[in-house]
Amino acid sequence: MASKWSNCGVCDYRQVTKPSVVWCSECEEGLCGDCREHHSISRASRNHETVSIAEYKKLPKDILQIATICKIHNEKYELFCRKHDCPCCKKCVKSHNDCKGLTDINELIKNVKTSNAFYEIEQTLLEVAENIKLIKTNRRDNLKSLEKQKREIEEEIKQTRTKINRHLDELQNDLLKELKATEEKENSKIQKLLSDLKTKEREITEFKENIANIKQHASELQAFLAIKHFETDISSDEKFIHSIIKSDATNRANISCQFTKSLAQITASVQKFGEINVSCEPCNLSIKKRKQKQAQIMVAIPTKNIDNLTLTLQKRINTELSYVCGGSLLPDGRMVFSCFKPDKTIIFKADGSKDFEIDNIGHTCDVAFIGDDCIALTSGSEKKINIIDTKNKKLKKQSKLRQTLMG
Repeated sequence: MASKWSNCGVCDYRQVTKPSVVWCSECEEGLCGDCREHHSISRASRNHETVSIAEYKKLPKDILQIATICKIHNEKYELFCRKHDCPCCKKCVKSHNDCKGLTDINELIKNVKTSNAFYEIEQTLLEVAENIKLIKTNRRDNLKSLEKQKREIEEEIKQTRTKINRHLDELQNDLLKELKATEEKENSKIQKLLSDLKTKEREITEFKENIANIKQHASELQAFLAIKHFETDISSDEKFIHSIIKSDATNRANISCQFTKSLAQITASVQKFGEINVSCEPCNLSIKKRKQKQAQIMVAIPTKNIDNLTLTLQKRINTELSYVCGGSLLPDGRMVFSCFKPDKTIIFKADGSKDFEIDNIGHTCDVAFIGDDCIALTSGSEKKINIIDTKNKKLKKQSKLRQTLMG
């Protein structure tokens, strides 16, 4: 296909290499400047439409690869079989003898670019693009909400950890206080006994010294009487010692700690701080969906004789305009009326209610729909054409003219 673009097909057939400047879809070949002139005046090709090579290359590759000539018989498509939904050349007709509804393909392709089917495709593409934007916005919002939820859960984890730490600190402090109090209590018992024993120890020492002095310096009578006195005191001291032995005062005191079972097992029983769960909620995203329509073959409507037409008034629209110069019906059912005095253009909805108006573009004469949701307005003596975007409801472009244009 690239070679057909680059070289003139006619010259190439004559074994002459010339770059092509235009492309003829009817002839399926490129033409140089000289051949284009002959092509435009030849009876067989004067009605062929050509397009510059630069513009033709802008078509999608898929479209450029669509064959407009029968691959089997290498002849132009002239008919369309509605039963098999395929184009046919004259030789293909033999294999479609039993097919009803073979239609002249030239009748089908008349005004195809402005047909309702083409409009439906354009609107569906716009709808799909809009739905993609809605879904992307919805998913981006979900990403933001996930990030927010993550931060909230992180904060909640930190707060829970702080509460646990604080509670464990309190339990630890209580246990340490209890440990200190227990140790002090047992210590006090032992210290008291040691103090009592020290007192007795001093008394025994004093007795021993007194006995030694009695042996050396007292008379026998004094010694006898002193022994009797000492026996009573010493007997009391012996009873004190025996009472200590019999009591639990000499038991060895040990302190230990028995940790709470649940606390001791926390490292074994608590394996996870928590669990992260994912829950899904139904999406309330409202997706636009055009009414499903069956694919229809675009068959040209037979021309009716004006004498056989019957007119019926379906609706009366109050435009509130006094000097309407032009009108146009948009593919979506809206109506456009242009007014010269005052200079304004009003677009009405299909139900007759006002959609919007444009009144700041100067003189307004005739109006026509030109596709891509746009209308063209002539301006008479102001020598310009205003292009209005009916979707965005604003002036899209102004084109200067060399002469006055009313229609």
